[in-house]
Amino acid sequence: MNDTPNHDTALADFIAEVATEHDLPGIAVGIWIDGREIIANYGVTSIENPVPVTEHTVFAVGSTSKTFTATALMRLVAAGKVDLDAPVRTYVPELKLLDEQHAATITVRHLLNHTAGLEWNIINNTGEGDDGLAAFVATLSELPLIAAPGERASYSQAGFNLLGRVIENVTGEPFEKVVADTVFAPVGLAESFYFRDDIMTRRFSVGHERQEDGTLAVARTWKGTRANNPGGGLGTTVSDLLRWGRFHLGDGRTASGETVLPTELLRRMQQPTVTLRASTLADAFGLCWMLREVDGVHLVGHGGSGFGQFADLQLVPERGFAIAVLSNASPEGIPANQAIVRWALEHYLGVIDKDPEPLPFDAERVRELLGEYEIDAMTATFLVEDGQLLLDCKVKPEIRAAAPEGAIPQDHPAFPIGLLPNDEYIVTAGSFQGQRGFLTRDNHGEITALDLAGRVFTRVS
Repeated sequence: MNDTPNHDTALADFIAEVATEHDLPGIAVGIWIDGREIIANYGVTSIENPVPVTEHTVFAVGSTSKTFTATALMRLVAAGKVDLDAPVRTYVPELKLLDEQHAATITVRHLLNHTAGLEWNIINNTGEGDDGLAAFVATLSELPLIAAPGERASYSQAGFNLLGRVIENVTGEPFEKVVADTVFAPVGLAESFYFRDDIMTRRFSVGHERQEDGTLAVARTWKGTRANNPGGGLGTTVSDLLRWGRFHLGDGRTASGETVLPTELLRRMQQPTVTLRASTLADAFGLCWMLREVDGVHLVGHGGSGFGQFADLQLVPERGFAIAVLSNASPEGIPANQAIVRWALEHYLGVIDKDPEPLPFDAERVRELLGEYEIDAMTATFLVEDGQLLLDCKVKPEIRAAAPEGAIPQDHPAFPIGLLPNDEYIVTAGSFQGQRGFLTRDNHGEITALDLAGRVFTRVS
């Protein structure tokens, strides 16, 4: 196997074009195809302290971290130490939720495929010590519950942080050490870290956020608290992330033949467990992985975002293809990463990924969905301005006020929305163009909830 990175002029040119169009300081891209690795980098790590981005630059990859957590958990399944269908309390007996029956019946599988009925997250800071995750889990009694376990999928950061506590209790070791020992080391990920002290001594990217005057400014928070590590706390390079993708394209063994995960369990992670409706995230969740059918091929992937940095890892197992994209400005990193992934799928595989066309504006349909919807930390408001349906998403003022300065990413401008058939919608322009969701009705036909980015927002007005 040839591990020497290759250069593709067309890819490098396209990345430079995307970066210029979206005013991005830096992008790193890695592609695996036909048994060879292609690397292309653009720009700098920071507009304040500019250092060239390379394949060895550490980026914060947000929720892409979940794939590492899930794999470490599946190693415990392979060892017979965790049963996917056992109640979570088998391993975290201290778990308390708002509803006792709910706490007693959610399973490990429910957490892995986001069907535990848990709200998105609790934004708090339980410290950077080894007890940070345990202290976070102790606060889950405050977390809203949105559905009975197994009833529906709703993306939950808190659920994956709870999985980190499962790993800690089963092994008796801090979460980060378990992942380093059982995942990073055997797979050969020498540039992947959870702790800032490990990251700050290496070349790393900072996030950037667009200001009201249109300029970029460095995001002063690099990542979340330690308790958020299982769900979104990893820093890694495009080189390591591509190696990670190659591992999950394989049979669970390393290049030296060591079995990290039995093939059957690795494949099971990539099989659908719950379908999603009108979701940009996926058509279905596997065990952590997000699964899509695009132009007749099966995609396995996971994205991530936070504090002005964005990641996307997509695999096409039937074609032995992987792409990893990292960028460092908000909110433009989202459409930039998507454009690069789509270009690569078409350029290398002939696979076309495109958005559905919205229906013409229908005043009657629009009128019945107007109003405010909420989750624990955010509100989402449908409104009409100048004949255009918009969706305005904001962090609740009390949540932002209670958080340390810089701990919560900035809000984005309202998104233009187009309606699709069957109470579905799509963002039609801006940084979140192409994101899809749907509305839920009760037995009387009244709209009661909004599904946005895999999360259920309940209607409040």
